Amino acid sequence: MHLEYDVSSISHLGWTPFFESQHSQLGERRENVTPARVVLSTRGFLHVVGSQGVKRAVLAGRLRHEAVDESELPVVGDWVGVRSDAGSEPLPVVHVFSRTSALIRKEAGRRTQPQVLVANVNTVLIVSALTAELNVRRIERFVSTVLEGGATPVIVLNKADLCTDPEPLFHAVRKVAGSAQMIISSAATGEGIDSVRALARRGETLALVGASGVGKSAITNCLLESERQRESAVRASDERGRHTTTHRELFVLPGGALLIDTPGLRELSLWTEDPSASPRGFDDVDALAQRCKFHDCTHENEPGCAVQRALSSGRLAEDRFQSWRKLQAEQRWLEARRDGDAARQKKQRERMLCKLQRQMKKG
Repeated sequence: MHLEYDVSSISHLGWTPFFESQHSQLGERRENVTPARVVLSTRGFLHVVGSQGVKRAVLAGRLRHEAVDESELPVVGDWVGVRSDAGSEPLPVVHVFSRTSALIRKEAGRRTQPQVLVANVNTVLIVSALTAELNVRRIERFVSTVLEGGATPVIVLNKADLCTDPEPLFHAVRKVAGSAQMIISSAATGEGIDSVRALARRGETLALVGASGVGKSAITNCLLESERQRESAVRASDERGRHTTTHRELFVLPGGALLIDTPGLRELSLWTEDPSASPRGFDDVDALAQRCKFHDCTHENEPGCAVQRALSSGRLAEDRFQSWRKLQAEQRWLEARRDGDAARQKKQRERMLCKLQRQMKKG
């Protein structure tokens, strides 16, 4: 590892009163639980940094056993507690602090499980390229995911040097960005990088997310003012990039802010703890829905539907409305899958209990 951190105070690493209060509540255990932040996860080991510098660590078996699912296990950005009396590496991780925020998606594949990508970030930079691959609906989905996780989204439209007229694309994204700040940038020419750098405040954490080939690694290098992340060219045939960044890693920027670069995401399925709620980031649609005559309006053919009036007058774009409905349907599907999984697990436990009872009677 070539990571360098200022460990003169853990506040420089993002430690705040929120975490300090949790540490205080450990009572007598506090003396043997040293706070450290996860900066890298490789080959079954966590690399953590605290007052003793960068150390290798491994999760205690008790924590892994007690976790409800993998979303409760530490990821890059998490604050953990390591045994302060451990004599050698890897240090045992004996505590995981609650998070201020987390970027969560449904795990890729068939399992209905949450996957935490990064934790305890203040601002998430949603990076897209100003090329033919720009996907407004994908950006809309990213904004919703970031807001759901409790962080602030900022949209960075990169590779402006490859776009002769970025304004139409900027305005198309602006329609779905809500209140999110937007920046046009070029890591190649430096355009907009100062605006991105202005978001990096000492002790706060930023994360970069987006598809492969949009220039996340190039932006990281610009912010670090060094070539720390390897970059690769996109394919000319379809403008898609390879996964240059293969793992999540937390860096310290000049000035003291923290930055997590992430691999490109091909799939971003929503995850929410409240599937019945409206998808985040659609304040415009939600505001209209609240003015409908009936509180349970489906926004199809009910009288007094404010959403349909806005669609008819052009104040609300049809594709924006359909996207809102699509995400709602995705949340309902997610809720049904989770309920189904819970029912199957309950049935399996009941079968195991019955089997055990039969065995005990025979014995």
